[in-house]
Amino acid sequence: MLDLKFLRENPEIVKQNIRNKFQDQKLPLVDEVIELDAKSRAAKQEADDLRNKRNKISKEIGGLMAKGLREEAEALKKQVTEFSEHLAELEVKEGEYAEEIRKRMLVIPNIIDPSVPIGKDDSENVENEKFGEPVVPDFEIPYHTDIMERLHGIDLDAARRVAGNGFYYLRGNIARLHSAILSYARDFMINRGFTYYVPPFMIRSEVVTGVMSFAEMDSMMYKIEGEDLYLIGTSEHSMIGSFIDQIIPEAELPYTLTSYSPCFRKEKGAHGIEERGVYRIHQFEKQEMIVVCKPEDSMMWYEKLWKNTVDFFRTLDIPVRTLECCSGDLADLKVKSCDVEAWSPRQKKYFEVGSCSNLGDAQARRLKIRVNGENGNKYFAHTLNNTVVAPPRMLIAFLENNLQADGSVRIPEALRPYMGGMEAITE
Repeated sequence: MLDLKFLRENPEIVKQNIRNKFQDQKLPLVDEVIELDAKSRAAKQEADDLRNKRNKISKEIGGLMAKGLREEAEALKKQVTEFSEHLAELEVKEGEYAEEIRKRMLVIPNIIDPSVPIGKDDSENVENEKFGEPVVPDFEIPYHTDIMERLHGIDLDAARRVAGNGFYYLRGNIARLHSAILSYARDFMINRGFTYYVPPFMIRSEVVTGVMSFAEMDSMMYKIEGEDLYLIGTSEHSMIGSFIDQIIPEAELPYTLTSYSPCFRKEKGAHGIEERGVYRIHQFEKQEMIVVCKPEDSMMWYEKLWKNTVDFFRTLDIPVRTLECCSGDLADLKVKSCDVEAWSPRQKKYFEVGSCSNLGDAQARRLKIRVNGENGNKYFAHTLNNTVVAPPRMLIAFLENNLQADGSVRIPEALRPYMGGMEAITE
């Protein structure tokens, strides 16, 4: 959510940002906010004037009563009552204006960083850099669930009977591999100075609206019927939510956190749910990284976060690239974002395995996460998040890039301690 003062003083900048995100239908919101804000400030000024007049007259009443001028005092009391009634009306109006302003401000997108490429959708995202040499072996790479099934590691049919499409049973060494990757990711981030968390897997609606846009909420979140609780789509939601209504001492920043959680997503949209595959599913597990920092440090942390994911994948011998998200592909709260994509030897292309985002002060402003500076001035923190790893999607890249000609799957050296020393998964 933008600063109202910024919008009031820079309406054309806000409008151009909306155009850059190809959301022209939101342009009228800017003028509506400005008009409502003017009415709100006028009502507040009138209310302040009334309070001052009421206070002044109240003192006069005391003086008149002391002099025994009861009739004059009663006349002023009547005027005070009229002021109080009108003041109550103005206070209601102020609340109504504030609510209408907030509704619109929650929908107006955050100002994107000048470095973000302008484009309508993900087809116009821009490749930044490649890491590792993508290889296509001289033998056929089967579909990922075929590899898992041959290794007795997945049962989609049973999951379909139990829960429908978009779910899975992992078993045996593939299930062990799944857990090993998450354990390795946990330790990888701890070794980089991040504090490990296991957060709540449900959050209240005020946290949901604080950490994401309404469009994301509608397409992603599962609501618990009859309760003000939602299943999290990522642990970032819980982790940022933990700072709601907090004032953080500046000396404690930055907070560098890494969290594990299951994630639940409707996956509502154009892609749909595959009947045979684990790329887009309703339930998965993820290791996340989150940073809460001073505004001047957020871009530095943005660079560090995506590099952590690149380094993690390279230790598992998986080639990756980073892809800069264009303006039209950025969620409304994001200032800047890039995807980390892993190489698929079977498809001979890269596919998304993680996303790194700088949200500026958007989440902090919505959740009232403030920092107490050294000089006593309070300001909103900046928040960032990035995927360390999200199996089973990551398993696709792992299996394809480590598959051997004999059908076994090589275990890279970094992961072997988490697999009991196993060097390969065989039938």
